[in-house]
Amino acid sequence: MKISTLAFGLAAVILTGSVSVALAQDAAQPRQGDPAALVAQQGDADGAFVMPGRFSEPDGEKMYRRVCAACHMPDAAGATGAGKYPALANNPNLAASGYPMLVTLKGLNGMPPVGEMMTDQQVANVVNYVRTHFGNHYEDAITAEDVKAMR
Repeated sequence: MKISTLAFGLAAVILTGSVSVALAQDAAQPRQGDPAALVAQQGDADGAFVMPGRFSEPDGEKMYRRVCAACHMPDAAGATGAGKYPALANNPNLAASGYPMLVTLKGLNGMPPVGEMMTDQQVANVVNYVRTHFGNHYEDAITAEDVKAMR
């Protein structure tokens, strides 16, 4: 009985070691077709993400879909549930271009300052997109220079 217990224990140690080595090798090399590795290396299908922690320079619509729509909803109608996410559609608060720029850069109430992880151009792109879509017709566009000055 001692020999079988010893053999079982030795087999478990060998198996555990083999699994550990295989997992370490597997983690060191991204799998072929692994979406996370592909995004980190090349960006996703619409080019919204290129490298971890930073966005590429997508247009405002892509930025909205990737960053804003999760809370404000794809149709910008807002939502209520675990929190209140104001509607951006037909929103008179967006008439002054500095307001959505400020909220994007600095945050407000429960909204985090998502503009911190965007370039000046990306902030301008998404603010201009929201202000000219979803029933909003505010044509006075902001520029990357405007965003830089507000930072």
